[in-house]
Amino acid sequence: MDVTLHLMRVDEKVLLARFMELYSYEFSAYTGDDINEYGCYGYDHIDDYWNEEGRFPYLIRVDGKIAGFALICPHCDYLKEAGARCIGEFFVMLKYRRKGVGAAAATQLFEKHRGAWEICYLRNNLPASKFRKNVVEKYTNNNYKICGSEDDKKIGFTFVS
Repeated sequence: MDVTLHLMRVDEKVLLARFMELYSYEFSAYTGDDINEYGCYGYDHIDDYWNEEGRFPYLIRVDGKIAGFALICPHCDYLKEAGARCIGEFFVMLKYRRKGVGAAAATQLFEKHRGAWEICYLRNNLPASKFRKNVVEKYTNNNYKICGSEDDKKIGFTFVS
């Protein structure tokens, strides 16, 4: 299985908007978000990925087929150092889950953007918790710090790639 990342072009913005609806639908199980009167969740930051320095929209492909996306941004909740990055959003389609696609894509992201990373998730999102913990532990060889407290809605990990 060949997992690749492709930096999305501005003409692929519509694809990202469609993907965000799928992502938001699944994510609503953890956030309680509702659709708007047009039947959409919407995402306020799509344009920012082509207009703001430090943001990177990636398309994940498996054997050439579109399989998901990853959005990298510089707006960390816990790391405040210049150049730190976080995964704003990360989505792998159901067909490709539990096959190593997400881990391969995340590892490629860490390698493409060397430096300080913050990987957070909503505390009540148990699948994200397990996935992210496994990926970070393996990638860092257990050399990471936990960020967030029991009172925080979001928790996660910080490390250097």
